[in-house]
Amino acid sequence: MSKNGKRSKEPRLLGRLQSHFDGDPASLPVVQQQFDPHERPNLQLAIQEMVRAAKRQCETVGVVTLEHYNMPSLARLSRHASAESYDEGPIEHFDVALHGDQHLSCVKNGLYLIREGKEPLAMLVTEQQHWAQKLVVEVMSAEREIGERFLRELTRQTRFGAAFRGHVLSIEQDCHRQLAVRFHRLPTISRAELVLPEALLQRIERHTLSFSRNAERLRAAGRHLKRGILLHGPPGTGKTLSAMYIISQMPGRTALLLTGTAIGTIETACQLARMLAPVTVILEDVDLIGTERNHQTVGANALLFELLNQMDGLAEDTDILFILTTNRPDILEPALASRPGRIDQAIEVQPPDADCRRRLIELYSRGLQLKVTDWDRLIDRTAGVSGAFIRELLRKAAVFAAEAGDDGQLVVKDEHVSDALAELLVAGGPLTQSLLGAVRSTGSGER
Repeated sequence: MSKNGKRSKEPRLLGRLQSHFDGDPASLPVVQQQFDPHERPNLQLAIQEMVRAAKRQCETVGVVTLEHYNMPSLARLSRHASAESYDEGPIEHFDVALHGDQHLSCVKNGLYLIREGKEPLAMLVTEQQHWAQKLVVEVMSAEREIGERFLRELTRQTRFGAAFRGHVLSIEQDCHRQLAVRFHRLPTISRAELVLPEALLQRIERHTLSFSRNAERLRAAGRHLKRGILLHGPPGTGKTLSAMYIISQMPGRTALLLTGTAIGTIETACQLARMLAPVTVILEDVDLIGTERNHQTVGANALLFELLNQMDGLAEDTDILFILTTNRPDILEPALASRPGRIDQAIEVQPPDADCRRRLIELYSRGLQLKVTDWDRLIDRTAGVSGAFIRELLRKAAVFAAEAGDDGQLVVKDEHVSDALAELLVAGGPLTQSLLGAVRSTGSGER
């Protein structure tokens, strides 16, 4: 009421609801669902699909909150006294990055006035900023069952994860413990680029690619598809490259990457894995959370058991592959390897043997003009080094060749390789060898 006793002008959003429902909306039932902020693009795509698929008529109205702490709701918009705290205004959007260079504009605070035939619905999408941040969706309808049915379908489509499905994702957590999903574009790794002994490579493929290729036949035969593989060995031997190769060979399959501080998002990652299956979850350097009890912190111990519990809680017929990598299997918590149903197979990726070192030299020397006369001696002198060491060796040799090049020519010769070996194995010292994955320095660096 105004000071002169006359009723003040009807709030515009209340008027919208009255016109849409052709009556007083204050007595109509409202149902609600909440979503995590990282689900924003999936929610937006689900809303668009819900409107488009059933050919529903829909008008979207922006909601402006006059008092920032007073979160809008359909109940508040339905009564004159509380509706005065809100006004109709521009529709605010979040610009969310998707896979590749794609973006999606997602409604931040919006009132959807929906009509399917003669049946009116109102849906309010808002963002709760206080306490735990949440996306709140409310649906108002003439009958509660109608609103419940609409909201359940919207939730089902949101949880399908259309924005995430089939892509390479990582989950990040900021200082406020808010989660965000990031998209990644990994290089395609061919089988020829993964230089491992054939028997070892086949073991890796059998426990990863073969399961996925034969998923339906195995499921029909009652074989469980959930599986875990632990790749262990010295740095630079190809554990991460093996994981990238597996991802490359399963296009269209969702991959979740967990590294560094993101290891604390294991629960969310496993929830996404359930939602997006078939999926591959890659946890690099799992020894950072799986150390022996007398060396670990309380937080690391909790994360380890969270990982084990989440892996154990997944349905066995769900095609979820866990790939764990570590340089230190000796300090892993015994439970990680000994409790059945979590890690099915541990595979050691050792430094390349003589045949693999020869193949690695051929791989990493592509594009170079070589005049090396004694390949066998080079193979012998690089015994015990990693693939990363050989790649750097040939790059360093190319630098020496460029410095000594005549008439602009870049030709790698024996002396350039010897100079590179001496710099990496002798002048670089033990730290350089360690950084490049040289297990032992067998080369003397002599000229």
